Amino acid sequence: MKKIFLTTLLISFMISSSVIAEKVTVFNFTEDEFETLQVKRVKGETTWSLGSDENGNFIKAEAEGKGSGLGKEVKIDLLKTPFINITWKVEKDLSGIVENSKKGHDYAARVFVIKKTGLTTLSNRAINYVFSSNNDIGENWPSPYTKKSIDYVLSTTKDNLNAWITVKSNVKEDFLSLLGLELNDITGVAIMTDTDNSKLKAISYYQDIYFSAE
Repeated sequence: MKKIFLTTLLISFMISSSVIAEKVTVFNFTEDEFETLQVKRVKGETTWSLGSDENGNFIKAEAEGKGSGLGKEVKIDLLKTPFINITWKVEKDLSGIVENSKKGHDYAARVFVIKKTGLTTLSNRAINYVFSSNNDIGENWPSPYTKKSIDYVLSTTKDNLNAWITVKSNVKEDFLSLLGLELNDITGVAIMTDTDNSKLKAISYYQDIYFSAE
């Protein structure tokens, strides 16, 4: 009887460990974490505020004619957990702008996945997963500022304005198809809400951002 119990316990532990290993949380959106995040200012600084609901912690972003990002250096093994999962909401979008132009290159919500490929930030490669205000899911284009970063639409306010939505994408496959890079890992993740080009106002929320095996 004891042997059966120990065997069951071991199997249960192995399953639990596997589940933990197959989910890598990027942001906890707590006060302690907020103090450690790296700030990247484009123009001014987005107003960030922490909150929580029945689904967990979230961060609210507000920007009007300004923009900044929050990020962290984190190594994600894309061989084990290639899928990024994002739960987000856009309360006030940026409809009417041309997002693939320099004058309209703003997003109410975006998540950067970054691979450091050289000694400077200018050499980094990135997939910029965006909550678009004007384009359709699946559309993508190089950033008007650098071809080393690709904007890829995962959500659109044309379908989901002021509503929480969860999306996912295979980061390993995205880097290969969009940037021609065969990667085994990425080295950083950041969120950003910016309106410095359009001078409009955006309000958005980020909640559950993690990597998974499938």
